[in-house]
Amino acid sequence: MNLVVIDSYLSDEKENSNVQVPLRALDDSAVVDNVVFTTDSHTVRPLFFPGGDIGTLAIAGTVNDIAVMGAEPLCLSAAFVIEEGFPFNDLERILDSMRKTCEEAEVPAVTGDTKVVESGAVEKIVVNTSAMGKRTEALEKNMKEVRKHRELDGNWLQDSNLRDGDKIIVSGYIGDHGVALLSFREGFGFDTELKSDITPLYRLIHEVLEVGGAVAMKDPTRGGLANSLNEFSEKSKVGILIEEERIPVRESVRNACEMLGIDPLEVGNEGKVVMGVVKEKAEDVLDALRGTEKGKDAEIIGSVTEELKGVVMKTRVGGMRIVEAPIDDPVPRIC
Repeated sequence: MNLVVIDSYLSDEKENSNVQVPLRALDDSAVVDNVVFTTDSHTVRPLFFPGGDIGTLAIAGTVNDIAVMGAEPLCLSAAFVIEEGFPFNDLERILDSMRKTCEEAEVPAVTGDTKVVESGAVEKIVVNTSAMGKRTEALEKNMKEVRKHRELDGNWLQDSNLRDGDKIIVSGYIGDHGVALLSFREGFGFDTELKSDITPLYRLIHEVLEVGGAVAMKDPTRGGLANSLNEFSEKSKVGILIEEERIPVRESVRNACEMLGIDPLEVGNEGKVVMGVVKEKAEDVLDALRGTEKGKDAEIIGSVTEELKGVVMKTRVGGMRIVEAPIDDPVPRIC
């Protein structure tokens, strides 16, 4: 069931003063009394792939949903629905990956649950992870810097915060996760060196907040960069103009996508962040990102404009094309 449909069932029409970012905002996390909360379920095929596995994905993806709101992740829960007969060695391997990723993210898993169901009831194993986070001094500093340059109504990094003139920055190469997993799953062998980009992003985002100027962030997972930018555009009610030649895409990823008829902008990522930054701070944020290992390939890829509707890309040959949100997931079961 689509989250928009779920929202129509679960959201309370009455205003709740302690809910600062509600479900209906459809941001990466909710905020209640300055506590940031998110939950995510993961079903991946295959369970193990170059650069990670379902355990790595579950931890990194969930803490990143907290981090892109501008919050510091505090703790996690992990729940498993496991098909009977699932190999215990595989479960141990997944748990070990989760432990290592928790250590990398500096976020402990503090509670959890396990259910075993009959054969055929689930896809081998489904992992649900939830996380909590808190507001930080770095976020306060960031928002104060934004307000030096323009008005900002909200107190969190939300999809609806973009305004005319803001710059769009992506932290590195897009499409690595989806293409690496698809190639391994289907045996295409496009690039044996290509690996998933799964990684926790809080420290990277913290560097950006210390510089200041960020107004919105997303980790472009399902639907990739195209989906994230369209969510920005729709919720902020602005247009976004991006430049194809500025978008970092590995040649191996581009070639694989061309062969399969997939747009690399629609391929999911698990270790990248796309952000809106006030134009006055864009170069400073870019320098800060490039000074980190995880952001060394960052680029300013476009601008927010009121002269356009939706997302439009200036192509390498000088033409323009509309970048629409994917109708469905072009590479399913990757996150």
